[in-house]
Amino acid sequence: MTTTDADLDTGARSPGVSYQDLLDADTHPVPDVLRLESAKYFGSEDVPIERYTSREWHRKEVDQMWSKVWQFACREEHIPKAGDYIVYDIAEHSFLVMRQEDGSIKSYPNACLHRGRQLKEYDGHCSEIRCPFHGFAWQLDGQLHDVPAAWDFPHVDQRPDDFTLPECSVDTWAGFVFINPDPDAAPLSEHLGDTMEHFEVWDLENRFVEGHVSRVIEANWKIAQEAFCEAYHVNATHPQILTYLGDTNSQVDVFGQCARVITPGGTPSPLLGDDSGISEQEMLRSMLDIRVGQEAPFDVPDGKTARQVAAAASRERWRPMVGDRVDQMSDSEMMDSLDYTVFPNFHPWGAFNRIVYRFRPNGDDHRSCIMEVFFLSPFAGDRPPPAEEVKLGVHDDWNNAAVLGMLAKVFQQDVFNMAKVQKGLETTRKPGVTFSNYQESKIRWLHTLLGEWLNDDVAVSVGTGAAARSTL
Repeated sequence: MTTTDADLDTGARSPGVSYQDLLDADTHPVPDVLRLESAKYFGSEDVPIERYTSREWHRKEVDQMWSKVWQFACREEHIPKAGDYIVYDIAEHSFLVMRQEDGSIKSYPNACLHRGRQLKEYDGHCSEIRCPFHGFAWQLDGQLHDVPAAWDFPHVDQRPDDFTLPECSVDTWAGFVFINPDPDAAPLSEHLGDTMEHFEVWDLENRFVEGHVSRVIEANWKIAQEAFCEAYHVNATHPQILTYLGDTNSQVDVFGQCARVITPGGTPSPLLGDDSGISEQEMLRSMLDIRVGQEAPFDVPDGKTARQVAAAASRERWRPMVGDRVDQMSDSEMMDSLDYTVFPNFHPWGAFNRIVYRFRPNGDDHRSCIMEVFFLSPFAGDRPPPAEEVKLGVHDDWNNAAVLGMLAKVFQQDVFNMAKVQKGLETTRKPGVTFSNYQESKIRWLHTLLGEWLNDDVAVSVGTGAAARSTL
């Protein structure tokens, strides 16, 4: 029997308390955006392993997608003043993203128009863009400014357009700066689609970068990203959080160019069974990572749930930064993982989760990538300066980044699998990767869009994706 979108809405979910059931029991009004449900079926066929292992596939991604798609480059606060710039690299390409004198932002390929030398190697500030090799210089707006020994370059004066720094498309949303290497790209708003409306309630613009941690991963960028597109892995990878995380009861929604997985907190995993006997106090202790023999900072009163008590504590945590606004926010916004993904690699989380992920190829190496974690936090008063990036090496422990707190242990568990997935895919004789129909449908969505960008069918067998594509 063929599974349809309607089947996913009515029967293809884990038994137990659903996410919408938890919203029904919320102590505060729930925003409409969390009541939306948009399950999609993308077929059940395997995705070819060549998408992770093939050099040729990597080249197609670079030439047909990374060179033409909108991608998160930095936050506006990273370049607050005229002349501030960041270097944004994607695959083997490099771009400058620079604040202009009028406050606007421009982006240029990071290459001198004389001999091609990379213009900037590190983020910084400049009054002009001068090449370190021979000294050709440009104004911040990309106009050629100085040619040393100009008498020997009369032909440069005759070709002014050829010696103006070419521009990429640039736009901003919610404090994020996006670039598209294609100067003729469709508007960013068209690419973001429903994301813009969904995040109106959470105001990511008025945040600051409290933390920024990156690490090189010995795996294709999609392997790393996909580990954060589903909660199905929790039972084997993060068993310590099963007592308070409704992993297989996550809600998965697809909205065109964005998708989300909402994983409820303060409710036990259905995989533990109805007779698990986990008390509300035990759930709270697990959430707070309280060790055996340690006293909990507070208890769950009779008639209350761990979810309600932890949500109330979270409101008090954020009250000094955002004031009484927390009293209007639901338990879900305080407790749940609201993990959005905007194609291809931008992962902002809703409410006060703070997390934003970014996954990129590590240079031109299709077998390694860069995983980044940003913490976007609310603040009171003047916006604090953005945190310096903590760069972890391929074998460094996430616990070396103190800003991550308890999440460092979780990331360490996630990364433990990634290089081994890459190795396994290089070794297996099975031609494709198998994903579930619902819990991993966000991954299937990613591959469906990727196939559309690269004009390649999603599945191993022919003719898989017509119905799926029509739902986007």
